[in-house]
Amino acid sequence: MKILLVEDEEKMVALLQRGLTEEGHSVDVCSEGRAALERGAQDGYEVIILDWALPGVDGLTLLKHWRSAGVRTPVLMLTARGTTPEKVAGLRSGADDYLVKPFDFDELLARLEALCRRGEAEDGPLRLGGLVLDPRRRVLRRGEREEPLTAREFALFSALAKHPGEPQVRARLLTQAWGPDFDGSGNVLEVYVGYLRTKLERLEATDVTIRSVRGVGYKLVVAAP
Repeated sequence: MKILLVEDEEKMVALLQRGLTEEGHSVDVCSEGRAALERGAQDGYEVIILDWALPGVDGLTLLKHWRSAGVRTPVLMLTARGTTPEKVAGLRSGADDYLVKPFDFDELLARLEALCRRGEAEDGPLRLGGLVLDPRRRVLRRGEREEPLTAREFALFSALAKHPGEPQVRARLLTQAWGPDFDGSGNVLEVYVGYLRTKLERLEATDVTIRSVRGVGYKLVVAAP
């Protein structure tokens, strides 16, 4: 796995670089926010580890810039900021996962591997009415218009799209998109469903909707032609 580590704490950089390299991964390090703006937009990285507190440009600003520029590389925020509002801010800004310092290295490694697996889309394009889910490029497409998906958005939409019309329970959707160890706290599922609905609206994909199923979860509905 090729990893970009955006972190300025020398001891943390040394720890992560050594540990990840020993696990067979390739690690590039960027310790300053402005330099990371360009580095993170480059192709070839399978995952980015991003700290919030950085000199120059903070991690949250970096993340928003990358996502607005169409960068879809999975991002794991690794930060000492661990309050619920801070976690929500990171996820809403485009982070695919969030881990608070101090952390267990094995957990970090497992989360990185999970993000990488979600980014490896082997299935072909999936057509849903006039909408196409392109897993290779991780985009929703309608005609010539496209909306990029983060790794988390892609995992959630795929879980719904593979069973159109069938209600999917919250627990299953959370497991599919966040992994089996996620405790389901907060309204993160609702937040990401909102992101997907906004992208469907921007594509004017009126024949594809994500509907709430009271007491169960959500289902993807594709209108008949």
